[in-house]
Amino acid sequence: MSTRTLPPPLPPTSPLPPRTSFKAQMLAVREDAIIQAVNRLLSEKGFDLMTVDQVAAEVGIAKASLYKHFPSKEDLAAAAMVRVMQRAQAFLAGLPADGRPLDQLKAMVRWMLTLQLAGEMPSLPHHNSSLRTTLVNNKAYIDGLMQVSDQLGGWIEKAQADGSLNTRLPPVLVLYTLYARACDPVLEFLKSGGQHSDEEVIALVLQTCFDGLNAR
Repeated sequence: MSTRTLPPPLPPTSPLPPRTSFKAQMLAVREDAIIQAVNRLLSEKGFDLMTVDQVAAEVGIAKASLYKHFPSKEDLAAAAMVRVMQRAQAFLAGLPADGRPLDQLKAMVRWMLTLQLAGEMPSLPHHNSSLRTTLVNNKAYIDGLMQVSDQLGGWIEKAQADGSLNTRLPPVLVLYTLYARACDPVLEFLKSGGQHSDEEVIALVLQTCFDGLNAR
Protein backbone atom coordinates (compact mmCIF):
# COMPACT_ATOMS: atom_id res chain seq x y z
CA MET A 1 0.00 0.00 0.00
CA SER A 2 1.53 3.28 -1.05
CA THR A 3 1.49 6.40 1.05
CA ARG A 4 1.43 9.94 -0.21
CA THR A 5 3.63 12.61 1.27
CA LEU A 6 1.54 15.49 2.33
CA PRO A 7 2.71 18.90 1.10
CA PRO A 8 4.32 21.10 3.73
CA PRO A 9 1.97 23.54 5.38
CA LEU A 10 1.85 26.99 3.87
CA PRO A 11 3.61 29.72 5.84
CA PRO A 12 1.30 31.98 7.77
CA THR A 13 0.24 34.95 5.76
CA SER A 14 1.08 38.40 7.02
CA PRO A 15 -1.93 40.51 7.79
CA LEU A 16 -2.61 43.18 5.22
CA PRO A 17 -1.66 46.67 6.35
CA PRO A 18 -4.63 48.65 7.53
CA ARG A 19 -6.15 50.80 4.83
CA THR A 20 -5.92 54.52 5.31
CA SER A 21 -9.37 55.96 5.75
CA PHE A 22 -10.72 58.36 3.18
CA LYS A 23 -10.84 61.10 5.81
CA ALA A 24 -7.16 60.57 6.68
CA GLN A 25 -6.24 60.68 2.99
CA MET A 26 -8.10 63.95 2.52
CA LEU A 27 -6.43 65.46 5.58
CA ALA A 28 -3.02 64.45 4.21
CA VAL A 29 -3.80 66.01 0.84
CA ARG A 30 -4.95 69.22 2.50
CA GLU A 31 -1.83 69.33 4.68
CA ASP A 32 0.35 68.90 1.61
CA ALA A 33 -1.48 71.75 -0.13
CA ILE A 34 -0.96 73.94 2.94
CA ILE A 35 2.78 73.28 3.02
CA GLN A 36 3.10 73.99 -0.70
CA ALA A 37 1.26 77.29 -0.23
CA VAL A 38 3.49 78.21 2.70
CA ASN A 39 6.55 77.44 0.59
CA ARG A 40 5.37 79.78 -2.16
CA LEU A 41 4.45 82.58 0.22
CA LEU A 42 7.68 82.30 2.20
CA SER A 43 9.60 82.44 -1.05
CA GLU A 44 7.67 85.46 -2.33
CA LYS A 45 7.13 87.46 0.87
CA GLY A 46 9.34 86.02 3.58
CA PHE A 47 8.27 85.00 7.07
CA ASP A 48 7.59 88.48 8.46
CA LEU A 49 5.18 89.50 5.67
CA MET A 50 3.43 86.16 5.30
CA THR A 51 0.15 85.88 7.23
CA VAL A 52 -1.99 82.92 8.22
CA ASP A 53 -4.90 84.55 6.39
CA GLN A 54 -2.88 84.54 3.17
CA VAL A 55 -2.06 80.85 3.59
CA ALA A 56 -5.71 79.97 4.19
CA ALA A 57 -6.81 81.99 1.16
CA GLU A 58 -4.12 80.40 -1.00
CA VAL A 59 -5.33 76.90 -0.09
CA GLY A 60 -9.02 77.87 -0.17
CA ILE A 61 -9.92 76.87 3.37
CA ALA A 62 -11.09 78.69 6.48
CA LYS A 63 -8.42 79.85 8.89
CA ALA A 64 -10.04 77.73 11.61
CA SER A 65 -9.52 74.63 9.44
CA LEU A 66 -5.89 75.57 8.88
CA TYR A 67 -5.29 75.82 12.63
CA LYS A 68 -6.41 72.18 12.98
CA HIS A 69 -3.24 71.24 11.08
CA PHE A 70 -0.79 73.91 12.28
CA PRO A 71 -1.49 75.90 15.46
CA SER A 72 0.71 78.90 14.60
CA LYS A 73 2.52 80.80 11.87
CA GLU A 74 5.80 79.47 13.27
CA ASP A 75 4.56 75.89 12.92
CA LEU A 76 3.62 76.60 9.30
CA ALA A 77 7.14 77.85 8.53
CA ALA A 78 8.68 74.90 10.37
CA ALA A 79 6.62 72.46 8.30
CA ALA A 80 7.87 74.12 5.12
CA MET A 81 11.47 73.83 6.32
CA VAL A 82 11.00 70.17 7.21
CA ARG A 83 9.68 69.54 3.70
CA VAL A 84 12.73 71.26 2.14
CA MET A 85 15.06 69.22 4.36
CA GLN A 86 13.34 66.02 3.26
CA ARG A 87 13.75 67.02 -0.38
CA ALA A 88 17.41 67.85 0.24
CA GLN A 89 18.00 64.45 1.85
CA ALA A 90 16.35 62.71 -1.10
CA PHE A 91 18.45 64.70 -3.56
CA LEU A 92 21.69 63.90 -1.76
CA ALA A 93 20.76 60.22 -1.59
CA GLY A 94 20.38 60.23 -5.39
CA LEU A 95 23.87 61.58 -6.10
CA PRO A 96 26.47 59.05 -7.31
CA ALA A 97 28.35 57.57 -4.38
CA ASP A 98 31.69 57.77 -6.21
CA GLY A 99 31.40 61.40 -7.33
CA ARG A 100 34.18 63.91 -6.70
CA PRO A 101 33.54 65.84 -3.48
CA LEU A 102 33.65 69.21 -5.25
CA ASP A 103 31.22 68.00 -7.91
CA GLN A 104 28.84 66.79 -5.18
CA LEU A 105 28.94 70.20 -3.50
CA LYS A 106 28.32 71.99 -6.80
CA ALA A 107 25.38 69.68 -7.54
CA MET A 108 23.83 70.47 -4.17
CA VAL A 109 24.22 74.23 -4.62
CA ARG A 110 22.80 73.99 -8.15
CA TRP A 111 19.78 72.18 -6.72
CA MET A 112 19.25 74.91 -4.11
CA LEU A 113 19.54 77.66 -6.72
CA THR A 114 17.07 75.86 -8.99
CA LEU A 115 14.53 75.64 -6.16
CA GLN A 116 14.99 79.31 -5.36
CA LEU A 117 14.41 80.39 -8.96
CA ALA A 118 11.31 78.17 -9.07
CA GLY A 119 9.90 79.89 -5.96
CA GLU A 120 10.15 76.73 -3.88
CA MET A 121 12.82 77.76 -1.36
CA PRO A 122 11.38 79.28 1.84
CA SER A 123 12.85 82.64 2.83
CA LEU A 124 13.16 82.91 6.60
CA PRO A 125 14.37 85.81 8.78
CA HIS A 126 17.91 85.70 10.14
CA HIS A 127 16.69 86.53 13.64
CA ASN A 128 13.29 85.53 14.99
CA SER A 129 13.17 84.12 18.49
CA SER A 130 9.75 82.46 18.25
CA LEU A 131 10.49 80.80 14.91
CA ARG A 132 13.98 79.78 16.04
CA THR A 133 12.52 78.15 19.13
CA THR A 134 9.98 76.25 17.03
CA LEU A 135 12.66 74.99 14.64
CA VAL A 136 15.06 73.99 17.42
CA ASN A 137 12.29 71.97 19.05
CA ASN A 138 11.26 70.30 15.78
CA LYS A 139 13.02 66.92 15.77
CA ALA A 140 12.38 66.21 12.09
CA TYR A 141 13.95 69.53 11.10
CA ILE A 142 16.97 69.21 13.39
CA ASP A 143 17.61 65.60 12.36
CA GLY A 144 17.41 66.55 8.67
CA LEU A 145 19.65 69.58 9.14
CA MET A 146 22.29 67.51 10.96
CA GLN A 147 22.22 64.78 8.32
CA VAL A 148 22.57 67.23 5.43
CA SER A 149 25.26 69.26 7.24
CA ASP A 150 27.28 66.16 8.08
CA GLN A 151 27.22 64.99 4.47
CA LEU A 152 28.16 68.40 3.06
CA GLY A 153 30.79 68.86 5.77
CA GLY A 154 32.41 65.56 4.84
CA TRP A 155 32.61 66.56 1.19
CA ILE A 156 34.05 69.96 2.12
CA GLU A 157 36.85 68.33 4.13
CA LYS A 158 37.60 65.87 1.33
CA ALA A 159 37.62 68.67 -1.26
CA GLN A 160 40.08 70.61 0.88
CA ALA A 161 42.21 67.50 1.28
CA ASP A 162 42.44 66.95 -2.48
CA GLY A 163 43.21 70.62 -3.11
CA SER A 164 39.99 71.57 -4.93
CA LEU A 165 38.84 73.91 -2.12
CA ASN A 166 40.82 76.56 -0.25
CA THR A 167 42.40 74.89 2.78
CA ARG A 168 42.77 78.22 4.62
CA LEU A 169 39.01 78.54 5.02
CA PRO A 170 37.38 76.85 8.04
CA PRO A 171 35.07 74.08 6.80
CA VAL A 172 32.15 75.54 8.76
CA LEU A 173 32.60 78.87 6.93
CA VAL A 174 32.43 77.05 3.60
CA LEU A 175 29.30 75.20 4.76
CA TYR A 176 27.52 78.41 5.78
CA THR A 177 28.58 80.08 2.53
CA LEU A 178 26.98 77.26 0.54
CA TYR A 179 23.81 77.37 2.66
CA ALA A 180 23.60 81.14 2.04
CA ARG A 181 23.13 80.49 -1.67
CA ALA A 182 19.64 79.19 -0.87
CA CYS A 183 18.56 82.79 -0.22
CA ASP A 184 21.01 84.63 -2.49
CA PRO A 185 19.37 87.87 -3.80
CA VAL A 186 21.76 87.88 -6.78
CA LEU A 187 19.57 85.33 -8.54
CA GLU A 188 16.52 87.57 -8.49
CA PHE A 189 18.54 90.61 -9.56
CA LEU A 190 19.97 88.77 -12.56
CA LYS A 191 16.66 87.18 -13.48
CA SER A 192 14.74 90.47 -13.29
CA GLY A 193 17.29 92.08 -15.60
CA GLY A 194 16.09 89.79 -18.38
CA GLN A 195 19.54 89.39 -19.92
CA HIS A 196 20.15 85.82 -18.79
CA SER A 197 18.21 82.57 -18.82
CA ASP A 198 17.66 80.69 -15.55
CA GLU A 199 20.43 78.26 -16.46
CA GLU A 200 22.82 81.13 -17.19
CA VAL A 201 21.94 82.79 -13.88
CA ILE A 202 22.66 79.55 -12.01
CA ALA A 203 25.95 79.07 -13.87
CA LEU A 204 27.07 82.62 -13.02
CA VAL A 205 26.24 82.27 -9.33
CA LEU A 206 27.96 78.87 -9.18
CA GLN A 207 31.05 80.35 -10.78
CA THR A 208 31.31 83.22 -8.32
CA CYS A 209 30.53 80.89 -5.39
CA PHE A 210 33.25 78.36 -6.17
CA ASP A 211 35.78 80.36 -8.20
CA GLY A 212 35.46 83.77 -6.56
CA LEU A 213 35.97 87.13 -8.24
CA ASN A 214 39.73 87.08 -8.69
CA ALA A 215 41.10 86.76 -12.21
CA ARG A 216 42.58 83.34 -12.83
